[in-house]
Order: sequence, then structure tokens, then C-alpha cells
Amino acid sequence: MKIDFVSDIACPWCAVGLNALEIALKRIGDDIPVTLHMQPFELNPDMAKEGVNASEYLASKYGLSAAQLATNRANIRARGEAVGFTFGERNRVWNTFDAHRLLHWAGLQDVTKQRALKHALLRAYHGEGRDPSSKEVLLALAQEVGLDIAAARSILESDIYTREVREAEQLWIRNGINSVPAVIINDQHLISGGQPPEVFEQAIRQIATEAQHTAKA
Repeated sequence: MKIDFVSDIACPWCAVGLNALEIALKRIGDDIPVTLHMQPFELNPDMAKEGVNASEYLASKYGLSAAQLATNRANIRARGEAVGFTFGERNRVWNTFDAHRLLHWAGLQDVTKQRALKHALLRAYHGEGRDPSSKEVLLALAQEVGLDIAAARSILESDIYTREVREAEQLWIRNGINSVPAVIINDQHLISGGQPPEVFEQAIRQIATEAQHTAKA
């Protein structure tokens, strides 16, 4: 089974959704072989490299009051805790494009390391308040998950994979993805949002069963 996880590092619900999906896959175990691919999406594609104040930006973008933002953050923290993700303090929103370029390259090397890098990026951004547009941060995370640091540096110091990431982002938009996370199974089944593990598990098992019945028909 092929699963595409379309998401942005800047999306807190993507951290919740990925951890929930990982729990579902662990429960399924070897019953259903799965290949998980990380796919790019930018919530803030025009964000400047230096980023902006998080509260001011979110209040302006979504028209939320300080009280509403606090309620949303409390809800996300609770949902994160339920799936093993700890949200920390993050005062800014940053550009994530270089992180997506690095993830694209990682996926060409080893999808397992790409998966690990995605988790590391989400933890760094939402858990530790680190800047994913920083070359130093990206190189440290690449090294942490066992990727070639020299190759990673050469990518970040150039524009390599810019076209590929832009094309992938546009592909998902053309296919109707306008919010993330979006989990796409076998190129045809969509699960939207940071769903609980039970939702992902049930959907994956059902799709696998239907595929088996179709194959036997």
C-alpha cells in the first residue's frame, strides 16, 4: 500500500496527524505492507525568510482573537499529547520551502530517512521553536537522522529541487488539496485532517480488504 502524506512543517495539525498515522501503522504491523511518502505543501508560500510574529500573523490570517488563539493552542496541545507529540513555545512563523527541498532529496535517498527527517522537522518547529528556514538547523536535523551532511549542504546552498518541489505542490493543489494534512492512499482515497489513530487504522484496513476482494473478482 502506498500512502502519501501531504503536509507542511508549519502546520501543527500535520504533527498531530503524522503521529496518529504512525500509531495506526504500528497497530497494523506487518498485516499490510505500507510505503509512506512525505509530500510538500506550503501554508504560507510567500513567507519571508526571517518569518513573522506567530500570534499577530495567525490573528490576521484567520481573524482570530487572542482568546480564540489560546483556545485553539490548548486544543492542539491536548490532541498532540494524545498521540505522543509535545508542543512547545513557538513565537514565530517561518518559511518552510528549503525544508521541503531537503525532504524531497531525502525521499530520493531513503524513504525511511525522509520519514525520520519529517518527524525531526516537526519536533524542531513545533516542539522546540527552531527556525526551519535556517541552514544550520536543517543541516543539524539531516545529520541527526543519518543523511549525508555534505550532500545536504550542497542542496541548501543551491536551488536544486526547487522546480521539483514547486511542481509537486502544484500537483496536489490541482488535485483538490487545499488544506493539510491530507493522507492519500493508493492515489485515490483521501483522509483529511489530523484524525485520531482509529480513523486511520480503520480506513487503511478497509481499503486493503476492498483491494483484496477486487483482485480476487
